[in-house]
Amino acid sequence: MITIFVIAALIVLFLLYGVSIYNRLVKLRNLVQEAWSSIDVMLKKRHDLIPNLVETVKGYATHERETLDSVTRARTQAVGADSVQAKEAAEKNLNQAMMNLFAVAEKYPDLKANTNFQQLQSELTSIENDIEKSRRYYNGTVRENNTLVESFPSNIVAGMYKFEKSPFFELQNIADREVPTVKF
Repeated sequence: MITIFVIAALIVLFLLYGVSIYNRLVKLRNLVQEAWSSIDVMLKKRHDLIPNLVETVKGYATHERETLDSVTRARTQAVGADSVQAKEAAEKNLNQAMMNLFAVAEKYPDLKANTNFQQLQSELTSIENDIEKSRRYYNGTVRENNTLVESFPSNIVAGMYKFEKSPFFELQNIADREVPTVKF
């Protein structure tokens, strides 16, 4: 009788532990999705700001058409990207195009002094900081999720219910990890 009670108690504990792991996996999956949504919101804000910045620069740098077109193309690609990997690649191109745009702006002292340009540049800097914070939060939740998905014994529950590792949002090119300098 005691043996049956002990076995039943162990089965109940095992089941409760499994439910606990399952609930934690669900929570982490939702946190990863929430974190990605936050990055998406920040990128949308950035994408919405870029046309205003381009239009402001156009007024001063009409003959720099190729640079302005490349920023517009890169923004369009970034808006259309639908996966973490596609967003990474598109955002890399957009970052490069924006650095070229700011290099063009350097050539025009009147533009650098323009209030609209300064305000847009300040907003873009703020958004870039928010994107960086969102990426850090996303990668932290991905790390927790991936650790739980791969660790024993939670990997058994994860495998049973098809929980998968999530991709990190990271730069592929080491040179891109350097902070760009924008001088005005």
